[in-house]
Amino acid sequence: MKKIKLFILLALAVVAVSCNEDDLNSNSIFNPNPPERNAFDTWILDNYTKTYNIDLKYKFDDVESDMKYNVIPADYNRSVALAKLVKFLWIDAYEELVGRKFIATYCPKVMHFIGSPEYEKSGGSMVLGTAEGGLKITLFNVNGLDTENPDIDALNYWYFKTMHHEFAHILHQKKNYSTEFNTISAGKYTGPGWVNITNEAAMKMGFVSNYASTETQEDFVETIALYVTYTNEQWQAILDTAGASGAAIILQKFEMVKDYLAESWGIDIDQLHKIVQEREKKIGDLDLGTL
Repeated sequence: MKKIKLFILLALAVVAVSCNEDDLNSNSIFNPNPPERNAFDTWILDNYTKTYNIDLKYKFDDVESDMKYNVIPADYNRSVALAKLVKFLWIDAYEELVGRKFIATYCPKVMHFIGSPEYEKSGGSMVLGTAEGGLKITLFNVNGLDTENPDIDALNYWYFKTMHHEFAHILHQKKNYSTEFNTISAGKYTGPGWVNITNEAAMKMGFVSNYASTETQEDFVETIALYVTYTNEQWQAILDTAGASGAAIILQKFEMVKDYLAESWGIDIDQLHKIVQEREKKIGDLDLGTL
């Protein structure tokens, strides 16, 4: 009997303490005040977030980067310039062709700017850009952007070939292309060994670049990215370098890429190429510093 009484007393004490601990604080843990925004933050909200549901991150946050690499934050003024260029050369180009709804639906939901290229700590390779699960694209070397005299070849090398390349990955991950594409250069892919192959050698093998020789998916998206961002003369130079045999393979792949984009997404790659080329000629007229 004494044991039962003692147990009841202990239980009541626990309940009393628990009730006391469960008393709610009237102060919310959430800050009801809107976040402080500078002029660029407000511009991003109006031109990226509200319109396309894109969160453009330019302020350094280590959890957004790969801890295996040494990187530095993006410069504010160069981030402004690149954000305006991405809007003009990439977002607006697709919107002109297939409409705002397409971009808002399929574009990556996060764009992340990093100031430096991404170098491996061991002194290995350099990364130009990454895409994560179709949700996020990271662009590197923002601080290398020449805001006074932007050169389109440099812009394409560092940013826009990457944008089209990574977005093509997002598209084929949602709707895959025909497996027949994988058979065209079967047995010729080099994997990590692509770094030991020159672009010229790769073109003669039937790839648009040495990186395209890595594996089939990279081959597919590189074909899209280079055709869209390169001028007609630059694309013809690839075919000329490839020679008759290599050019025939590249053009066979291109036709499959063209059919895939048209049938799966309603995208005319020739028209997209034309729109991008026309916009590239106008970058000198852009005000990259004023928001």
